[in-house]
Amino acid sequence: MNRIYLDHNATTAVDSSVLDAMLPYFSAEFGNASSIHTFGQRARAAVETAREQVAALLNARPHEIVFTSGGTESDNHAIFGVAQTPLPALREAERPVRPGIHIITTTIEHEAVLNACQALEKQDVAITYLPVNREGLISLDELRRAIRPETVLITVMHANNELGAIQPLDEIGRIAAEADVYFHTDAVQSAGKVPVDVKALQLDLLSISGHKFYAPKGIGALFIKSGTPLRQLLYGGHHQRGFRPGTENVAGIVGLGKAAELARLSLEKDAARISRLRDTLEHGILARVPDSRVNSANAPRTPNTTNILFPGLEGEALVIALDLKGLACSTGAACSSGAVEPSHVLTAIGLPASDARASIRFSIGRHTTEPEIAAALEIVPAAVAQLRKLSPTYHPG
Repeated sequence: MNRIYLDHNATTAVDSSVLDAMLPYFSAEFGNASSIHTFGQRARAAVETAREQVAALLNARPHEIVFTSGGTESDNHAIFGVAQTPLPALREAERPVRPGIHIITTTIEHEAVLNACQALEKQDVAITYLPVNREGLISLDELRRAIRPETVLITVMHANNELGAIQPLDEIGRIAAEADVYFHTDAVQSAGKVPVDVKALQLDLLSISGHKFYAPKGIGALFIKSGTPLRQLLYGGHHQRGFRPGTENVAGIVGLGKAAELARLSLEKDAARISRLRDTLEHGILARVPDSRVNSANAPRTPNTTNILFPGLEGEALVIALDLKGLACSTGAACSSGAVEPSHVLTAIGLPASDARASIRFSIGRHTTEPEIAAALEIVPAAVAQLRKLSPTYHPG
């Protein structure tokens, strides 16, 4: 069976060019990048080249890039790093020191952001969770109204991992700058798929994860704009300006750098091809499967993502049925303590729990082919029709 992988928002295969770039750093080029001898100098040079490559993808300066273990660490460092920095250091403007601080985020963030914010609430940090509309987008007016004198950080994801919906970061950046509030975005699902310019978006902090764009798992980066006060979370040596002590993962860093370079050079071409495949899949499913509809269909979206509702089905059952037929995709639901909970993202856009559980995410990648999409358009409608025959809750519209 030729298996079809349409779950690239979960993870991607390491690109062959990325793997080739990494391999020497597992063997011949094994030096510690902090050592001063030749082995270490070569490793250091490779790390700094990768830093330049990641910076180029984001239009940042190389020294503003700190390598991490991935998106979760980067998100946590950005949020806790700002929240736990002494208040007088947070503001250049002359304002009185206040007893508490306030952070603004959204209801559809990744758990790496939501759980960090919930942990801060237990430390008496005030958190505002902005709602989203049916398309998964926040209201800029509500954002403006949410800002208080004690607000220190706005953290809003760039592209949603389940919907692909892209938030208006340019407008959010302007609002944050006008209010003298630090601005962080989780760009894990957008970096390498759509242009990301930290200067144009007026970002202070940005998180990426390598395995979302053809680098290995376990490597990511945090952009920290020069001058942004950020408390370090880990203590050890003086690696990476003290922001992230510990011996650098040279092979992983090299892989992330190469993946960033490939993404920068092929982004426009890849996005055009992938969006055509996504649209073919999306339109084909809507035409072949009665009552199906796309969640966040009218929002600006990443070119590779579609989230489709199949009323009358359990998403988990459909994912399993598709996998048995050789097609990998995912549902927005998460299993917890043996119970399937509806996706917090899909319920946030107003879907009832039954519809949230009946929604499936398909995410296309750089190596997805037209024949694979054509095959998916045979597999998905057949699987849906088969399950609907058994469903007591499906009633044709």
